[in-house]
Amino acid sequence: MFSEIAQPVHSEYTPGLVSVVMPAYNCQGLLPESIASVVNQTYAYWELLVVDDASTDESLSIAKKMGRTDSRISVIPLLQNGGVANARNVAMRAARGQYLAFLDSDDLWLPSKLSAQTEFMQRHGVGFCFTRYRRLKPGGQLGAAVRIPDQLRYHDLLKGNVIGCLTVMIDRNKVPAFTMHSIGHEDYLAWLQILKNGITAWGLQEDLARYRVSAESTSGNKQRSALWTWQILRRYEGLTLHKSMICFLRYFLRAAYIRCGL
Repeated sequence: MFSEIAQPVHSEYTPGLVSVVMPAYNCQGLLPESIASVVNQTYAYWELLVVDDASTDESLSIAKKMGRTDSRISVIPLLQNGGVANARNVAMRAARGQYLAFLDSDDLWLPSKLSAQTEFMQRHGVGFCFTRYRRLKPGGQLGAAVRIPDQLRYHDLLKGNVIGCLTVMIDRNKVPAFTMHSIGHEDYLAWLQILKNGITAWGLQEDLARYRVSAESTSGNKQRSALWTWQILRRYEGLTLHKSMICFLRYFLRAAYIRCGL
């Protein structure tokens, strides 16, 4: 059941080490809690790479201060703002670990997140794992756990992104190197590019993370999100108009399903 295309083992990656990729930009109010959710993991063998994307608030100072209290935290300041995809790429190039995990500077992990995923991936020998999570609204209200499939292949993911970036863990000994592009939904495109290589994304049916929904999430953002999805299907994945329309319809129906809280 759990089978992957064999990939060469990269000896330069530190076995068992989880490299946590955290882009940060003007997030002084939420950054400490996000970093703390990494520090409080029951799986202790990690490094946190905080890439400050030329913040104009106190984010960089906060990250450096927290880094002085834990040697596993590294802070990489950028002189110019390059966007979230560039910040993640900077962190991935600096990462030493066998595993990559992603956490934005306003999101949170539950304490057992890394231990549950590393155990699952090692037990089954899989290279790409994602989990359930809940949306955290500005008032502190939690949404229902986002449903995920047990597995996803490339053709499944074309129907819409059901992979929360904050839940992803990748074994770099099994998944080819990749970068993120500076476009809308850069994470969705990255997952598509990985799965196109024959990799399967495996869903761990545990609720292990909290995705903060910002107060700026408006209908305009939903329209922009839909446009980004359409552009990925047509421009980057090169689907025919007919196939793009079918995939986009499935994306639209899933988005409506989520908005109804189903």
